[in-house]
Amino acid sequence: MKTVELNTPIGQSTILVGERLEHLSRYLPVKMPIIITDTNVEKHWGHYFPSGAVITIDTGEGIKTLATAGFLYDKLLALGADRSSFIVGIGGGIVCDIAGFVASTYMRGLRFGFVSTTLLSQVDASVGGKNGVNFGGYKNIVGVFSQPEFVICDHHLLKTLSQREFQSGLAEVVKHGAIADRQLFEYLEENWNRVLEHDPAVIEKVVYDSVMIKSTIVNRDATEQGERRKLNFGHTLGHAIEKVLQVLHGEAISAGMVLAAKLSEKKADLKPQDTARLCDLLEHFQLPVRLEFDRQDVFEAIGKDKKREGARLKFVLLKEIGQAVVTELSIRELEDGLPFDV
Repeated sequence: MKTVELNTPIGQSTILVGERLEHLSRYLPVKMPIIITDTNVEKHWGHYFPSGAVITIDTGEGIKTLATAGFLYDKLLALGADRSSFIVGIGGGIVCDIAGFVASTYMRGLRFGFVSTTLLSQVDASVGGKNGVNFGGYKNIVGVFSQPEFVICDHHLLKTLSQREFQSGLAEVVKHGAIADRQLFEYLEENWNRVLEHDPAVIEKVVYDSVMIKSTIVNRDATEQGERRKLNFGHTLGHAIEKVLQVLHGEAISAGMVLAAKLSEKKADLKPQDTARLCDLLEHFQLPVRLEFDRQDVFEAIGKDKKREGARLKFVLLKEIGQAVVTELSIRELEDGLPFDV
């Protein structure tokens, strides 16, 4: 097991890479936590949960809403939850986002922690203190910054993921290498087949390296005022594509990164061969490098992106593999500058 510490103005968090769900009780400050999970996780892993009340929600992006938050508030009230209660979200990014949001807003804030059960959540969603829900079809438009006290990243839990869900999580791993760590990117190029084979040592390494990259950035910029924006590489377009096409997050981010890389050739002097390397690696992981979508619908969605400031966006470009920069573009500049013939 490897440990990564987050120490930010919004709180401290310990990320435990390689720890097991069975050991969760070691990290609980109370004997009887309140567990928030989903139906799939409870079915596969509920027998490992510690003693305590369990609240189960459905699966899928469609339940990440204020209505689900309201359902959870009702359950907490019925359980008599108070400020001494401790919430544990056990699940993927959706469960962690909702559990963190509810814990952070119920009675103005309860302590909470996560056990992350998907690759996407382990390398990205559960780390960094962003918690929220979707509203009006727009991702994470309602939310808070609040750190979980701990995040357990148990790679044994990944074996119940579908291959498509596993591959979706790899998009965020590729992103971390592309924006901040050339060595990780090269490691993925050399070991992509072992990643797809779920080699335990390789999975633990790529999860740990991703957590280290994100934690280092978040420690310097907890509330996304500057450097943390680099973590949004591929996401401005990716979130819009995800909304319009209803594909998996990682699939949309994969296509979004390729479009952002193409734009980086024009705006940040990224070498075309680096774009080609990015495409090759994503294709090794069976992720899309292009998705067909309605251009107008996508730019309407971008117009309601939470990172928008007036008619302008903070947009992440690549200078080279391992180095990202944040620039400001108008939505019109983005629309005019993007090649849609990749």
